[in-house]
Amino acid sequence: QLRLVESGGGLVQPGGSLRLSCKGSGFSLRDYAVCWFRQAPGKKREGVACVEGSGHTTKYADSVNGRFTISRDGAQGTVYLQMNRLQPEDTNIYHCAAGAHGMPTLTAALYDYWGQGTQVTVSS
Repeated sequence: QLRLVESGGGLVQPGGSLRLSCKGSGFSLRDYAVCWFRQAPGKKREGVACVEGSGHTTKYADSVNGRFTISRDGAQGTVYLQMNRLQPEDTNIYHCAAGAHGMPTLTAALYDYWGQGTQVTVSS
């Protein structure tokens, strides 16, 4: 069964940094668009950052633009989300998702495979 595995979450103080990773289990992410989403309890799921299958094109939510950077390596297509200047409102469960369409869209419904998520907590 194809699935995604996230890692790298944790507890960090405001202003700190974390790097999340997303790997495909049973398949390579190389040709897939990959996007990070977050959803706090009772709130709407939010697309955070997405990268095209080739890695050349990215897309960010306004709330994280300039603070978060999405990238991917060439071999297995592992995708990273570098999060800098974290704020308490960034606290959330972060899920990565892969879409065969290959385009970096923030629309959750267009993604085929999802991970279980990794918790990010920003608190002093």
